Amino acid sequence: MAQGYIRAADLPQVIPVFPLSGVLLLPRGQLPLNIFEPRYLNMVDDAMAGDRIIGMIQPFPGGSSLPGLLPVGCAGRITSFNETSDGRYLITLTGCARFRLSTELLVQTPYRQVRAAFEDFESDLTAPAAGEGALDREGLLEALKAYLETRGLDIDWETAETAPPEALVNSLAMALPFDPPEKQALLEAPRLDERAEVLTALMRIGAADGGEGEAQSMQ
Repeated sequence: MAQGYIRAADLPQVIPVFPLSGVLLLPRGQLPLNIFEPRYLNMVDDAMAGDRIIGMIQPFPGGSSLPGLLPVGCAGRITSFNETSDGRYLITLTGCARFRLSTELLVQTPYRQVRAAFEDFESDLTAPAAGEGALDREGLLEALKAYLETRGLDIDWETAETAPPEALVNSLAMALPFDPPEKQALLEAPRLDERAEVLTALMRIGAADGGEGEAQSMQ
């Protein structure tokens, strides 16, 4: 059960959205955010006064001041909130469920709001995730090792080898620096095993391309 929600109908139909390219939130994943723009400070204030739900969604690429939104996002609940001395908000969103964008609303708020349809992703609200038992963990970890080696990166392998399947797949999908279309493909994969297959393929491609940049640690 994700954040106390049992059915798609339990989630709000209208939610504020934070359009952010290249940023991925997945069910039960945790996304830290540093909020400083006035419109998004307003959004967090309003969310905190209500059900604490914010939708993360990617905009269509392009230079428009009001870009279109991709058709699928993920709603999260604010589960951690801190205000800094300079007025920023440091929040953590914990993913509840993915949604399809039904329509964007005409609103007076400085932030954007959409009507969200959660029905197609009701299974996101239950654990274990659909497809967890079919996940090829060995292939995933082999691809991860090759991907990290080409970039001079390292992780806590004991944690990676023992982490629950959903936590492993979703944390890697959210953390690794894939391009926005690749992040969207990970988001839209219907089941956890299918997301793991996409993730494995992306890491293998990344390993074949060869990573660049200074070595650093992901521990």
